[in-house]
Amino acid sequence: MVKIWWTRLQRFLFPPETDKWLAVLRVGFGLQVITYALFLRGDWHYLFASTGKGLVSRELGEAITAFDSPFIPKLGWLVALGRSINISEETVLSVAWACLLCMGFLLLVGLFCRPAAIIAWFLHLCAAESGGLFAYGADNFMTTGLFYLMLSPLPDRYSADQWIVKAKSKDPQLLGFWLRVLQVHLCFVYFFGGLAKCLGNGWWNGSNLWRSLIRPPFNLISPDILVRFKYALPVLGISICVIEVGYPLFIWMKKTRFVWLVCILGMHVAIGLTMGLYLFALVMIVLNLAAFGVDSGVPFLRRRQSVHGVFPEQLSP
Repeated sequence: MVKIWWTRLQRFLFPPETDKWLAVLRVGFGLQVITYALFLRGDWHYLFASTGKGLVSRELGEAITAFDSPFIPKLGWLVALGRSINISEETVLSVAWACLLCMGFLLLVGLFCRPAAIIAWFLHLCAAESGGLFAYGADNFMTTGLFYLMLSPLPDRYSADQWIVKAKSKDPQLLGFWLRVLQVHLCFVYFFGGLAKCLGNGWWNGSNLWRSLIRPPFNLISPDILVRFKYALPVLGISICVIEVGYPLFIWMKKTRFVWLVCILGMHVAIGLTMGLYLFALVMIVLNLAAFGVDSGVPFLRRRQSVHGVFPEQLSP
């Protein structure tokens, strides 16, 4: 029995996979990094300037972050390095923003994939930790996704690196392992998020949705419209709880995977459009498509069946 269970565990953790999911993750986070940098273009210096120059002192945010660990990367490290070679803070911040944008374009086309992923992860983590007072869920998931990307077996076959270097095909079991890590992580995120919603009554009667949609700056929908459709709020709240709690079960079942993926993507699209949380919606859509889109029957992401662990696209022409 122990041997049987061990064999099943190995098959679960190391399923043979193609690198199509990795390409989705790379392209998706390339777009995410570009969008993130462009959204903050006009406020980058205003948010991350030191004491007396920005909206909130960067040093205050970094001091709060230091309570967790003094080894967490911060923009202050780069500013201190620039100061040691007589480069002003404004110039360092401008170079950091330009590098982050450049890394996004490199990830998008698949050029220097791993260095680009590492630098993008580091710079975004510095920005997220230095501006911790303004960070929210999108920053956390973006840092996590870039972390998975930089550790994954890059480059994928759809990247420019693959066309230039002509590297050998990656081990299908190694690709499957990193995909499993991402899938299990998302299952934990949605299950415990949905469970926390179910424990209160705010999602059952729609009051939490009401408060979320009328609170500035997320109040994109007029309160008059919300009042007119107030009876739909409890239904939507319960639906969100069901979708999130049921995610770890129904996303694994082949018969329900496509339906559940469409539901979870629709939920994030609705969050982005109704509350203006476009970065959060985009990062969650990218993570879900990379994790479960290939096996769900989504057009252009559908994976062909393997024969003895070998996929058609891995065969030599």
